[in-house]
Amino acid sequence: MSPLFAELDYQVTPFGTLVLRRRRDLTTGDDIYEIKLNDEFLMSSKFTASEQVLGRVALEGLPGNDLRIAVGGLGLGYTAVAALENPKVGSMLVIDALGPVIEWHQSGLLPLGKVLAADKRCRLVHGDFFAMAASPAAGFDPLNPGSRFDAILLDIDHSPHEVLKPSNAALYTFEGLKKLGEQLRPGGVFALWSNNQEDAAFTAVLEAAFGEARAEAVVFENPLQGREARQCVYLARKTGGAD
Repeated sequence: MSPLFAELDYQVTPFGTLVLRRRRDLTTGDDIYEIKLNDEFLMSSKFTASEQVLGRVALEGLPGNDLRIAVGGLGLGYTAVAALENPKVGSMLVIDALGPVIEWHQSGLLPLGKVLAADKRCRLVHGDFFAMAASPAAGFDPLNPGSRFDAILLDIDHSPHEVLKPSNAALYTFEGLKKLGEQLRPGGVFALWSNNQEDAAFTAVLEAAFGEARAEAVVFENPLQGREARQCVYLARKTGGAD
């Protein structure tokens, strides 16, 4: 049995101090994994509903049986594992700027790391998703520069308006989204996790950049706050153009 609380790793990164810890949920008896950057919680395995929705709904309705997808933000691995549950996925890149997070998965320190390591369709890439999104000629795949994807999923910032770094905000503009869209095949999908409910103005920006856009609400019970939590996943489809 694991202890009630353990700090599994502590590292100083260019973004600040990064901590991985595990604690016992006394109500359920489950082990909860949490990642903190400086004094801010980045993610917790106690609440993963919307991350899993992101990994699933982004791929719904995509044609073909050898889908190529890119995921921005590895985190605890829930979005990536949910995407790999789709048998039509042929290959998946998962990009994260935090090297220690990749190491935690590769070493098996995080439970879902073993799932990702066992799936040969999955490749973890240490890199800056936002810089890659702004440079379509190089693109997300360092082994295949300029290659395009059937779906690009993003779960890094808290929302389009609550970013972890000020420079990230450029992606959520019309110009930034159009640049990212150059790495999608025609009919491809860009999907974005948000900790907040839909912002209709941002959905309109997505629609202008891609052609089609909507937001799917994700509602789940938050026992820590004694109320429902309401988040969303934005979905945009690239329309028109030749492959």
